Amino acid sequence: MTTSECQYWRFDIRPEKNINNETFSLQTRSHLHPEEGQIKVKNRIISMDATNRLWLGEREELYMEPVALGDSMKGFGLCEVVESKSKLFQKGQLVTALTEWAEYSILDAHTVNPFIVPDGMPLDLAFGAMSIAGPTAYHGLLNIAHPKPGETVVVTAASGAVGSLAGQIAKLNGCRVVGTAGSDDKCQYLTDELGFDAAINYREADFDKALAEACPQGIDIQFENVGGSILDSCLTLMNNGGRVVICGLISMYNSSQNVPGPYMFHNSIMKRLKIEGFVILDHAADFPNMQQYLARWLQDGSLKFKLHCHNGIEHASTALQSLYTGENNGKVLVKIQE
Repeated sequence: MTTSECQYWRFDIRPEKNINNETFSLQTRSHLHPEEGQIKVKNRIISMDATNRLWLGEREELYMEPVALGDSMKGFGLCEVVESKSKLFQKGQLVTALTEWAEYSILDAHTVNPFIVPDGMPLDLAFGAMSIAGPTAYHGLLNIAHPKPGETVVVTAASGAVGSLAGQIAKLNGCRVVGTAGSDDKCQYLTDELGFDAAINYREADFDKALAEACPQGIDIQFENVGGSILDSCLTLMNNGGRVVICGLISMYNSSQNVPGPYMFHNSIMKRLKIEGFVILDHAADFPNMQQYLARWLQDGSLKFKLHCHNGIEHASTALQSLYTGENNGKVLVKIQE
């Protein structure tokens, strides 16, 4: 590769189920220069998110345009402006944007947002916790669920980036918090390090019994990241006037067909439930306010956040696959440029 070229990941084969080593290929291309209203950015860190799998399908009801075969793979990233043809941004400024799995990208200046790193906070922690994961947890729990002290909150995929923060924010609001995770080690991390009141390995033979024992007063708030049978188990235990926040449905993302259920949906009537889904990018205008609280909680130790970083653009495909195999251990980031 010459100095006039940069690397990027191309989307080659639409996966029938799981993303694999054939889904993407690492390519090179010539450097491009921005036109009026555009900026050229150096992509520093790329976030790997479960929803990325949806972008590789052909669902008509998706909240954004899917990635087309032959295009560069997309991801939410922390970027540094290296050339600007817009009055909105200057060279050297840090921004966040839906960008590419690439060393350099050309972006429309109106599609990016400035990013301010709190004093003394490492760049990867600031981006990992405050760009998408933190606002998602904050908005879903506080702006939709409105927790009250003493209520029981269940968070699925609780050892993940969003789930771990949602559970801790619920604890800060005086709630009893129960998490689900895919291993005993992850469950122990939730209780011993993050302060969850209980954690359940969803691979247990009698998950429903364990969940009921962990929630003796029923469930007031369900923060859902998984869907499928786990969502049904939680709907069964919901209290009257409960709130179900649909943040993600990762158990369904690898299916090319619509997955039936939930089978306990009738409890939305019987228990007078509020069920609401959301896409955090719709609330980008509120990020600065949410980030103020997140920064304060991270800096004073009220929130703990674990990073799982991969160094080098060549590891992007493997990093994304780890989200669906359970091999990740914290918020998955790919550091493309130091």
